[in-house]
Amino acid sequence: MSLPEKVRLVEVGPRDGLQNEAQPINVADKVRLVDDLTAAGLSYIEVGSFVSPKWVPQMAGSAEVFANIRQQPGVTYAALAPNLRGFEDALTAGVKEVAVFAAASEAFSQRNINCSISESLARFAPIMDAARQHGVRVRGYVSCVLGCPYEGAVSAEQVAPVARELFEMGCYEVSLGDTIGTGTPGSTRRLFEVVAAHVPRAQLAGHFHDTYGQALANIYASLLEDITVFDSSVAGLGGCPYAKGASGNVASEDVLYMLQGLGIETGINLEQLIDAGSRISTVLGRTSGSRVARARLAQ
Repeated sequence: MSLPEKVRLVEVGPRDGLQNEAQPINVADKVRLVDDLTAAGLSYIEVGSFVSPKWVPQMAGSAEVFANIRQQPGVTYAALAPNLRGFEDALTAGVKEVAVFAAASEAFSQRNINCSISESLARFAPIMDAARQHGVRVRGYVSCVLGCPYEGAVSAEQVAPVARELFEMGCYEVSLGDTIGTGTPGSTRRLFEVVAAHVPRAQLAGHFHDTYGQALANIYASLLEDITVFDSSVAGLGGCPYAKGASGNVASEDVLYMLQGLGIETGINLEQLIDAGSRISTVLGRTSGSRVARARLAQ
């Protein structure tokens, strides 16, 4: 099967990447990160999350971040809105696209958001209704699609009905997340083969963690399945909270370097992306989690 000519990267660093950081990050540094990512050519940036600061302290100030970033035409600036209150706050902040989360694992759903998968999906119904009324697009995430920290292996057949329900509810795109990074190219291809019988491939995305060093291989396997949208995090921000010391999100720089090597167009400037990752890594007091960035910066 031939590879796609163009791929869209969904940059999740400012939200998924920063939300697990232990140290407080000020609004100005978050704004600078988003502006740097815009300048590098990202067309989709997940800026923040409208959740209770009691649960996710790093996402406090998301409205302030939205108010101060230099939004450019043609770029989507999205936010996570897990409930109707979060959606309303996002709307007030001028957000034009939100994301909602469900899990493919019952155990993960119970531990993570204290309800069953079906209950979590039911909670999204009022968000979808409000989004339609206000012309806000909704993107859906399914976590634990290839493995769960509590249940172990997760079958593609468990993932398909959750993805289909999100799609049928009105999510224009459904991102399948390998939350603990245990997937391999074989299980990844089978995942998309099974789920694509329920949701069109053009409406599916991949979200891979690099815990077991398989993220780039899994993205390549997804390309062979005609998947053309991938979530990634600049500088590899966002350690995996379920595996002590393990890497989490795949680094945007590493994904971009691979895509460029395959002749796939993204519209993103690698050097500017490395600079963006380097700057936020300095703020966090550590080296970039991107191997490409570390190699380039060492030259």
